[in-house]
Amino acid sequence: MSTVGNSTNIFWQESPIGKTERQKLLNQKGCVVWITGLSGSGKSTLACSLSRELNNRGKLSYILDGDNLRHGLNKDLGFKAEDRVENIRRVGEVAKLFADAGLICIASLISPYRKDRDACREMMQDSSFIEVFMNMSLQLCEARDPKGLYKLARAGKIKGFTGIDDPYESPLNCEIELKEKEGECPSPVAMAEEVISYLEDKGFLQNE
Repeated sequence: MSTVGNSTNIFWQESPIGKTERQKLLNQKGCVVWITGLSGSGKSTLACSLSRELNNRGKLSYILDGDNLRHGLNKDLGFKAEDRVENIRRVGEVAKLFADAGLICIASLISPYRKDRDACREMMQDSSFIEVFMNMSLQLCEARDPKGLYKLARAGKIKGFTGIDDPYESPLNCEIELKEKEGECPSPVAMAEEVISYLEDKGFLQNE
């Protein structure tokens, strides 16, 4: 008998095909590229550009976008602190499965709390969690405001909005930090190339 969380009488079922075999088939190594930053910092734009550039190189990736996941997997969650914790936990578990399948999983979420991101990192046991910090200033993100959310937050129509009346905790030891230059966000292609360069250097884009 086994007990995990609230589940009892469950047993882990091993697969006859392991991660090594799947990676060999895809000629790449599974990993999680976790993109974090304020709303409007360019997370989704980077995720899409990175996925496109990887595809052009014949590498298989999949994007887990925070907003998209709230249409399905996490549609039962709101934005209270405990809901945000559960939101990130679920995405971390799904991302782990994608990486185990041998894919390059690109998770794009504000994920404002450091402990939640660190918990996702701890799910990965082989240093395949790559944290990408979109270090764009609040001023830049608010000026861009692509979804009009900062305007609503400033007007008091959205409560607990990250960067306005709820904190964002910057990473302390992220693998990649992308910064604005002269008040502008770097181009999507330039940012994607920087991430791809890291993946190449660490051997994720080939299976030897």
